[in-house]
Amino acid sequence: MERNFYWVNIADVPQWYITTPVPASGGAFDEPWMFGEGNPLPDPGPTKARVRNPGQKRALVFAGVERSPIGTEAAANVFRTHAPNDVQLFPITVEGESARYFIINATKTVDCIDEAKCREVQHHTENDPFPEHAGEYRWIYGLRIDPSKVGGAHVFRPRKFKTAFIVSEEIKAALEAVGNLGVSFERVTGPRSAHPE
Repeated sequence: MERNFYWVNIADVPQWYITTPVPASGGAFDEPWMFGEGNPLPDPGPTKARVRNPGQKRALVFAGVERSPIGTEAAANVFRTHAPNDVQLFPITVEGESARYFIINATKTVDCIDEAKCREVQHHTENDPFPEHAGEYRWIYGLRIDPSKVGGAHVFRPRKFKTAFIVSEEIKAALEAVGNLGVSFERVTGPRSAHPE
């Protein structure tokens, strides 16, 4: 039976806004986008983030413009239990919060995009402001992946489109059981939808 996977995205619900993670000692990381690259990372050490918009606290959110996944201990435990080989969990102090939070870093990229089934694909070109991204995807509407290329992974980012944080149906169900999420789930397997998603 074919496995289903989902693109985890920012949900259109009232929620707080957490800033990009930074070293607790001050300053910024040289690569503030590193938690969204799908690569294993050395331990960044003590890390903190500010709450820029108090809003409604959520168990799982994307922080900063780099969209670093940050979750409560309950949300982190979902990944710890169901995908221990696919993620790193780095403790982070959220300003003004006594509860424990974790950066959820996906450590795998998978070459699995099924371009023919995607609704619309936009590529970076050599004329773009960032020529190093030539050949990668600028954006994909109606993303579809080939689950046969995923192997046993439960959490990953697609190669050439690392913007997408992808989880298995098992992870989705377990996160929904935690509840109070600041994220939504868009299915990226199966036939292409006839309507915009």
